[in-house]
Amino acid sequence: PSVPSRHGAGKAEDTFKTAPFHLDLWFYFTLQNWVLDFGRPIAMIILPLEWFPLNKPSAGDYFHMAYNVITPFLLLKLIERSPRTLPRSMVYVSIITFVMGASIHLVGDSVNHRLIFSGYQHHLSVRENPIIRNLRPESLIDSFELLYYYDEYLGHSMWYIPFFLILFIYFSGCFTAAPQRSRIPVPALLLLGPSSLYYWYLVTEGQIFILYIFTFFAMLALVLRQRRKGLALDSNGLFLLLSFLLTLLLIAAWVGWLWDDQTLRKKYPGVIYIPEPWAFYSLHMSTLHPAAPRQ
Repeated sequence: PSVPSRHGAGKAEDTFKTAPFHLDLWFYFTLQNWVLDFGRPIAMIILPLEWFPLNKPSAGDYFHMAYNVITPFLLLKLIERSPRTLPRSMVYVSIITFVMGASIHLVGDSVNHRLIFSGYQHHLSVRENPIIRNLRPESLIDSFELLYYYDEYLGHSMWYIPFFLILFIYFSGCFTAAPQRSRIPVPALLLLGPSSLYYWYLVTEGQIFILYIFTFFAMLALVLRQRRKGLALDSNGLFLLLSFLLTLLLIAAWVGWLWDDQTLRKKYPGVIYIPEPWAFYSLHMSTLHPAAPRQ
């Protein structure tokens, strides 16, 4: 007799049943996002420079390395707990691309953030930075622009697109029959604030508002479509949707607060104006951490 495979075309129990709230995974996921992603540039700045010379990996780099291993593992565990069979090939390709993009970003981000100690100003473009525009030969400036491209564009795209795709794939399996619909439990409400605040940082610092809002609208569209079939979100799907909703409110508050900042307006022209938190730090708070003296 054949034994149903977990990686087969479908599960025998694939019937929109209610999944319990994955408190352990969501807690670990939120914690490591805060510590290993948001915390890495902070650790790099506050720890003594003597511990991590500028020509060696910083504490933030080691945080990033740990993030690149732990995050895909947690995403895979989250997919495994879905009550529905999800497209495995797409998940695997997304995870592989995620790891590659995050690794590209590790190198570019490491160099760019270390430049802060030499006077680099993140609220200015590469060519407008005083320590860059005086480089000779001028072809070196092109090299720094290439580094910036790997960090802010290619690395971010290969990192964040698979990340949000995996979350959406998981979200698509978070539906249950309406009479069995779940309410969001108290632990999920406690995690809602930290989770949303991290997504705010991810969207603003990563400059991925279009990707985020597209994913959010796709979630809303899927909810409306499934509702017509008599299905509703379970507690995990509700937690993810509310996290994205609160993130949108935080982004709106952030933009409203910095709406009249002319320097940041110049850095982020165009219709979509969403300043990066580290550009704000470089512009208004960098005097708290003066540049390291040159040898």
